[in-house]
Amino acid sequence: MNWSALEGLLSGVNKYSTVFGRVWLSMVFVFRVLVFVVAAQRVWGDESKDFVCNTRQPGCTNVCYDSIFPISHIRLWALQLIFVTCPSLMVVAHVRYREERDKKYVAVHPGSHLYVNPGKKRGGLWWTYLLSLVFKASFDAAFLYILYFIYEGYDMPRLSKCTLEPCPNTVDCYISRPTEKKIFTMFMVASSAICIFMCLCEMVYLVGKRCHKILRIRRENEQLMFAESHNITVLARPRSDYSRVDLTSAATAPPASNGVSGNKLKIEEAAATSGKMA
Repeated sequence: MNWSALEGLLSGVNKYSTVFGRVWLSMVFVFRVLVFVVAAQRVWGDESKDFVCNTRQPGCTNVCYDSIFPISHIRLWALQLIFVTCPSLMVVAHVRYREERDKKYVAVHPGSHLYVNPGKKRGGLWWTYLLSLVFKASFDAAFLYILYFIYEGYDMPRLSKCTLEPCPNTVDCYISRPTEKKIFTMFMVASSAICIFMCLCEMVYLVGKRCHKILRIRRENEQLMFAESHNITVLARPRSDYSRVDLTSAATAPPASNGVSGNKLKIEEAAATSGKMA
């Protein structure tokens, strides 16, 4: 499978993601896809060929292998990565839909836009983004449970006993490199758990930010309604609007001319002149 094409497709999600979403995407492609492609496929490439049972009964080895490994770890992880990364395409598709609507609106109403920023997480896009997080966390948790349920844990036993037909009796079966496979299994499980945690953190962040915004708008509306009900038309200006005045420069500055005092001075001068003339 061409994982680089999927990475290029999902890289556009970073423009609309939060910090938690960017960390989640890095975790998926660095610690899961890269490890899956480079190392895990080679480790599990010989699981069927090197699976050995201490019997030569025809068909016994195949039956025991199918019982011990109902589904290959590699194929299960490939399905998990596909299901986990697909919900992010919902966000990209919604943004593309908004952009197309905005283009049609601009064509009909030149000079105006339907969306100021189509990638802004508001309205329906906010719900789409939150729903994609729910899907990603749910898919990861579901696949972790499936892996635990099928193999009865995340351990990789060195010896497995099989009593299925056509085996003549209880036979011992051995898998190749069980310790190395166990290490990779625990690594993939731990990375999946971290991705679930990042999705939960991002959901809490989005919901908390939305609730804080709603409370702030409600508080501002209550203040406005209070001002209108008490006929408060002039509200105090915020402290940031006031500027600091230097008192020393204000004291040395010449006094401003006053029209009233100037007129009184002119009247006194005219009276004195008329007295001299008399």
